[in-house]
Amino acid sequence: MENIRQITENNERLILSDKAMLCVNSAGRKIPENKCELRTEFQRDRDRIIHSRSFRRLKHKTQVFLSPELDHYRTRLTHTLEVAQIARTLSRALRLNEDLTEAIALGHDLGHTPFGHAGERAINDLVGFEFTHYEQSVRVCERLEKNGKGLNLTFEVLDGILRHTKGQWADTLEGRIVRFSDRIAYINHDIEDAIRAGVVMESDIPKEITNVLGNTKSQRINTLVKSIVENSADDIRMDSETEKYYNLLHEFLFDAVYKNPVAKSEETKVLGIVEGLFNYFVKNPDKMSPEYLVICEKDGVERAVADYIAGMTDHYAITTYSNIYIPKAWTI
Repeated sequence: MENIRQITENNERLILSDKAMLCVNSAGRKIPENKCELRTEFQRDRDRIIHSRSFRRLKHKTQVFLSPELDHYRTRLTHTLEVAQIARTLSRALRLNEDLTEAIALGHDLGHTPFGHAGERAINDLVGFEFTHYEQSVRVCERLEKNGKGLNLTFEVLDGILRHTKGQWADTLEGRIVRFSDRIAYINHDIEDAIRAGVVMESDIPKEITNVLGNTKSQRINTLVKSIVENSADDIRMDSETEKYYNLLHEFLFDAVYKNPVAKSEETKVLGIVEGLFNYFVKNPDKMSPEYLVICEKDGVERAVADYIAGMTDHYAITTYSNIYIPKAWTI
């Protein structure tokens, strides 16, 4: 008799597009494993990501605004969930593999640093190798999770995570969907957070953009998603006009928010915190968690310290820095 997984795999053959990545056609894992009776390989990857420590830490990592005091600003975790929602909508509409898309989306930022891209830039400036959050996300999945054992994810999920932001496109259409979904999500929710923070106003968005994409976050996301669904017969793409204003909206976000001195006023302090942590742990690697001492021996102390700091939440990084460098009050 067929088990549940086999029934799901057969349903994929019947329902999904001939351009979808079927679970049975996966290139597999670096370390072969026995099949699960209930879940397909991509469902297992999704579950491993959700249950990982790195995924849980995303709730306390910056998206745009450092350590916001109000509850409604995005964190790296809520960003990830919004990316997954958009990606699943696109994948289902195009009859692609929703489980693969979801796994990539949920794992795409697992290696992101504390303090958002400011933290990423700070680490990259300190180490003798190129440090990027997307490569670090793959490293988390392959080397750092489960005390060095890694999650042993499928090739397709790792490929989608690695290529979710720039450079060569993912091998699968599902991975390409996540790249679009990531950008659609952060453009729109970062603008919404900036409006909430009083950094920009809705009326600041140029009319030439809102006339095409829509006047609200919901309308703009719907326009962008609909364009992809209607124009992705062979590959994942938008129509040329929508893409033009999508890129203009991205430019507006960078100029009005990411380069805004009010929104980014606290980021000048990030380099000092990250540099202080880096210098301390390079000189005192024994002060890191034991699993990072193994990385020191295999990959060198700089690599281990970069891994350690990149895994920190904003709060933990600040607390650790304070414990190292800020004198404690004398108590009798």
